[in-house]
Amino acid sequence: MAGPAIRAWQFAAALCAEHDVELVTTAACSLDSDGRFAVRHLDDPAELLARTDVWVVQGSVLLDHPAIARSDATVVVDLYDPYHLENLENSRGLSHRDRLAKVHNATAVLNSAIRRGDFFLAASGKQRDFWLGALASLGRVNPLTYDADGSLSSLIDLVPFGVDDVPPQHTRAAIRGVIPGIGADDVLLLWGGGIYNWFDPLTLIRAVQKVRETRDDVRLLFLGGKHPNPAVPAMQMAAASRALADELGLTGTHVFFNEGWVPYDERGSFLLEADIGVSTHLDHIETAFSFRTRVLDYLWAGLPVVATDGDVFADVIASRGIGATVPPGDVDALAEALLSLVEDDARREACASASRALAEEYRWDRALAPLLAFCRDPRRAPDLTDKVVQLHLAQPFDVVRAPTPGPSGWRGEVALAKQYLDRGGAGLLARRVANRAGKLLRGRTS
Repeated sequence: MAGPAIRAWQFAAALCAEHDVELVTTAACSLDSDGRFAVRHLDDPAELLARTDVWVVQGSVLLDHPAIARSDATVVVDLYDPYHLENLENSRGLSHRDRLAKVHNATAVLNSAIRRGDFFLAASGKQRDFWLGALASLGRVNPLTYDADGSLSSLIDLVPFGVDDVPPQHTRAAIRGVIPGIGADDVLLLWGGGIYNWFDPLTLIRAVQKVRETRDDVRLLFLGGKHPNPAVPAMQMAAASRALADELGLTGTHVFFNEGWVPYDERGSFLLEADIGVSTHLDHIETAFSFRTRVLDYLWAGLPVVATDGDVFADVIASRGIGATVPPGDVDALAEALLSLVEDDARREACASASRALAEEYRWDRALAPLLAFCRDPRRAPDLTDKVVQLHLAQPFDVVRAPTPGPSGWRGEVALAKQYLDRGGAGLLARRVANRAGKLLRGRTS
């Protein structure tokens, strides 16, 4: 499983302790939960509508299955992955028209979910601020959501990625002595996930070449090769990384590429054989609002971390003594940071200890607390059940102007009745008629 599936799995595992849970996917599904919750593939999840009180969704589920969006069920939208920002980088190489369409469509999918969600999840404080801007621009920050909770935490709260409550276990030899060229005494740098276009593995490979001039026993393993989701295409950056390692003569001696994808339950053996976790990225907007799940795995395994500045974890890595951060694209600074850990066993152990301590703060049972609390008392967002607000949200960018004087006489009464029906339906019309009748009756008896 990659990040989104891991996150959905952890949601289901936590929620099933208190609720009947089904984890469904419209893609292939080959896992089971040992009876804790149902796990299955469905072409159309709308068949669950009759027995589902709360939907927790990612991606394009609401757009692909509009029956869910039209229902009265409570919908939790997980916004931990701002994939429209990823698509800014991921669409490079497409034609001008196709690139614009890819980014536009991703934004449209997210906007449709933001218009429908009753409760939203963000992975960090910075990310929450970003999504609050999106919510406000689409009219979801309004008097009803604000009056319900001035902090808006009842509308959008923090649910970061987490780490397993149980420490990783080394169940088998995974890297050392298994992958030719990586020995028992080598210092192993681990890239713990896929090579995507918004990362910067090229600077890291060049830094390893520079480190080799001082220490010939340093090895770099890219753990994530082919993505487990067949719908995710091969990334240009993955091909560029292999080409650069070949060009520098590092492939198979100092830089290694795992061709497959390590099963989720087996990743602990790989992590525990590493010495340092690495994550390098480019200087762009995706970095600023990302939440690198691989860094959580490094913390879980107690690894020192060397990473690029600019994302949520950069300040934490530096301030908590977990490792080192360097400017984007700086080969010399990255090589120096790697060497500072490679050559100082005491510092590496101190960083590892700090990493394990921080991991406790990200345990899944803590990370998921807002979602668990919401599902104990699910509620519709107040603005989504108010017809006046919905009338405004239908055209959220139009200025609502004061009504112009309407016709008089019976035509005016008909026009006024139509306004009441549009704003609040038959219930509002009945209340207005009763109010008018009461006033007339009081006037006649006074």
